[in-house]
Amino acid sequence: MTAPMRPGISACPACSAAPAAQALAHQDTVLDARIALSLPTIHCAACISAVEDVLNAYPGVHNARVNLTMKRASIEASPDVMPDALVRAVRAIGYEAHELDAGTLSATTTDKAGRDLLMRLAVAGFAAMNVMLLSVSVWSGAADATRDMFHWISALITMPVIVFSGQPFYRNAWAALRHGRLNMDVPITLAILLAVITSLWETSLSGAHAYFDAALALTFFLLAGRYLDYRTRAIARSAAEELAALEVPRAFLLKDGQETQVPVAQLAVGDLIRLRPGGRLPVDGVIVDGQTELDRAMLTGETVPVFAGPGQAVSAGEVNLTGVLTVRATAVGQDTSLHRMADLVAIAESGRSRYTSLADQAAKLYAPGVHILSGLSFVGWYFYTWDVRTALNIAAAVLIITCPCALGLAVPAVTTAASGRLFRRGMLIKDATALERLAQIDTVVFDKTGTLTQGTPVLTNLHNHPPQAMAVAMALAAGSAHPLSQAIVRAGAAAGLEPAQISALQERPGYGTMGQWQGQTVRLGRAAWIGAQAGAQTSAWLQIGTGAPLQLTFADTLRAGAAQAVAELKQQGCNVIMISGDAAPAVAALAAELGIPDWHAEALPAEKLARIEALSAAGHKVLMVGDGLNDTAALSAAHASISPASALDAARVASDIVLLGGDLAPIAQAVQTARAATRRIRENFTVATVYNIVAVPLAVAGLCSPLIAALAMSLSSITVSLNALRLR
Repeated sequence: MTAPMRPGISACPACSAAPAAQALAHQDTVLDARIALSLPTIHCAACISAVEDVLNAYPGVHNARVNLTMKRASIEASPDVMPDALVRAVRAIGYEAHELDAGTLSATTTDKAGRDLLMRLAVAGFAAMNVMLLSVSVWSGAADATRDMFHWISALITMPVIVFSGQPFYRNAWAALRHGRLNMDVPITLAILLAVITSLWETSLSGAHAYFDAALALTFFLLAGRYLDYRTRAIARSAAEELAALEVPRAFLLKDGQETQVPVAQLAVGDLIRLRPGGRLPVDGVIVDGQTELDRAMLTGETVPVFAGPGQAVSAGEVNLTGVLTVRATAVGQDTSLHRMADLVAIAESGRSRYTSLADQAAKLYAPGVHILSGLSFVGWYFYTWDVRTALNIAAAVLIITCPCALGLAVPAVTTAASGRLFRRGMLIKDATALERLAQIDTVVFDKTGTLTQGTPVLTNLHNHPPQAMAVAMALAAGSAHPLSQAIVRAGAAAGLEPAQISALQERPGYGTMGQWQGQTVRLGRAAWIGAQAGAQTSAWLQIGTGAPLQLTFADTLRAGAAQAVAELKQQGCNVIMISGDAAPAVAALAAELGIPDWHAEALPAEKLARIEALSAAGHKVLMVGDGLNDTAALSAAHASISPASALDAARVASDIVLLGGDLAPIAQAVQTARAATRRIRENFTVATVYNIVAVPLAVAGLCSPLIAALAMSLSSITVSLNALRLR
């Protein structure tokens, strides 16, 4: 859609600025798919042009736009355009790219609650400025009729604004009172209403003081805190639901030799299911017929696909790579291993949701204390003066001066500043309490494949073999979609090799590829098929004619910043552990390279979860870093969790923080920032407490009018906000 959306030169500037009618008409027909990509490495206008050009040139892409501020590309494309293909296209020109959840981004952008809070905040701020201007005249000495006129004008401005802007507090306060409990919004509501009622009473009696500006300032600062708090929260979506979304909705049922596509819900134990290459298993079962290689990375974290043949058990969620399989179902629906994993995640999520934030802890003590203090002030002064007007003014002053503006800003101001700091370093905070929990961690558990490593095999001994032999290997590998074959092709191309001319090329599912070269049979594949002796290292074997097999070895590449992250976390006093579903030799080698003494290999998802729970039961605060389906339950159970942007959707949803780039170094920085943020939050609570210790006795003694109380409250709120900005 790029071309139509760029109209030609027009004599009318308005026509030039607006899209052509044809473009708009076309736009209605191309909104079939919306894809969002994270672009953490772009930094200038040239980057924008380069990425937009390559995306708009991709077949099926109708429109692509890059936002430099958000480092994000928004793409409208045909339904058949896959995000992975666009990611590869962007990476081919040298930019890092990751798919984002377009639905979540859209929900976040258009969220009504956020817009509602911002609108009420703006209205309260505008009204407060106008009423304060009117109050200046009163403070300057306006008296009698002039003073009353300004007070009534202030009342006319204040009343509708208080009713409109204060609704978030009123609703929450009423909901709490209906259920017989108190929360922070109850004293807030009382302070606002009492300030307004007292002001109306004073105005009707031609009193010298009215506190409409105090009520509006109170509302404004509290809404600012509420909005900042809202900005730190992500859209809450259950990781368990994401796991359920991976379950295959339909399957091919084999009955009397005939294939029929049926909903998975209709399958029963004992049914025969036909699964073609590229399909995901919908049930747990046993292979009856066929040979293939299965990708179990999402379930087990295994780097390399595994061979599967008749009689072998398979699990829901595994991906069939090469051959056609016939599987007899042994577990369907809620009994599958994938569904049981979703249940584990749901249980783990519910456990973490019981965490109580610092703000909530403060509210439990603060809310009843404010009411008791204000009530005692009213009663005491009434019996001392027998003047309801005086007692009410002092009670209002106490409520206003103790109103938790500073407490309301203490946490969100800091978390917003810290979230911005981490975002600039490539980390997205998804949960409002994530920073508090991250600051408490003393143990960090890393997954291996896809987390500490790239999850992509790399050929390590290309130059140990003759170029002619590697040219043959390249040609054989080109005929397979196996990850090791793709690694051979990439390594050969990088070395400048040209593939040999192979005839009669064919793939044997689960074994490898073979063909004819210069009158000889050449084969590339598994050791058992070639006639070689398999070792502990990940390998493929090449045989040319009757010659000795050549071993091609592979290793997973270390993710950037992994060594730095592990070293810095150790320096911060954290115990670092690696738990992986991969084979023991690969896990041991990586652990030795990174200096991680405590490691566990061949761990199933339930075992990872059990390990996290055992550490938590022993009193440790665990940070889990993982990317796969097999990590999701552990991510949900950990005290805090991080996943890279390249992780599976379910893992990203289960995590508190998403690492937008490919570098792991910011993880240690995030822990440091979280600890600094927690110190700032505690400092803000201290400021609010000291302020109350000094100001409350003055208010109770009748030495502070509601106006002075409002000014003191505003000063404490500004102090808290400035302290939070020290994190930037």
